[in-house]
Amino acid sequence: MNDLKKTRIVLAEDHTLVRAGIRSLLGRLERVEVVAEASDGREAVRLARQLKPDLVLMDIAMAGLNGLEATRRIHSESPDTQVLILSMHANEQYVQQALKAGAIGYLLKDAATEELELAIQAARRGQTYLSPQVSRHLVDNYLRGEEEGGSPLDQLTPRQREILQLIVEGGSTREIAEQLHLSVKTVETHRTQLMERLDIHDVPGLVRFAIRTGLISADD
Repeated sequence: MNDLKKTRIVLAEDHTLVRAGIRSLLGRLERVEVVAEASDGREAVRLARQLKPDLVLMDIAMAGLNGLEATRRIHSESPDTQVLILSMHANEQYVQQALKAGAIGYLLKDAATEELELAIQAARRGQTYLSPQVSRHLVDNYLRGEEEGGSPLDQLTPRQREILQLIVEGGSTREIAEQLHLSVKTVETHRTQLMERLDIHDVPGLVRFAIRTGLISADD
């Protein structure tokens, strides 16, 4: 990519004030242009497909469709768009899931402006960037995990991961069906299948699993 060309960015963050703060930081950087903002994962996927930005700065914890699942979809549907994950957590599971989803990097939200700029520059070059607090051994563990079969989330289909998130966020079967434009019976079938695949048969157990694997944040 030409270094003189502006990096076109979509900013995906569900907290309005946090999003405004990040946009303000981006405004101080040279050759960076925020072309759109998204408040949830679905909107981020749609904007990536529509605008074809160079980079999506993606919050990891968003309701409805989290940043990890949105990253998977962008990586699949818009392969020319890189995704840089933003997170408050230096959690090994989160980092591994982000890399597996196709993210180019993982940046902690308490990073300095200089680090944000370094991460964007690395993404422009197609290089993985991890915040210094996220130690290099996490990448090694991730690569070993790939060889050993990956995450338990890999047992689920994209639709099942989406329904799992909505379940642990408290959605009823009917509410989930309406949101995803599916029949109640279809949602019930997915729910039964994902519980069987994970061998978890109650909602509290699903919540613990979702937090442990980075599907949702413990702060949600």
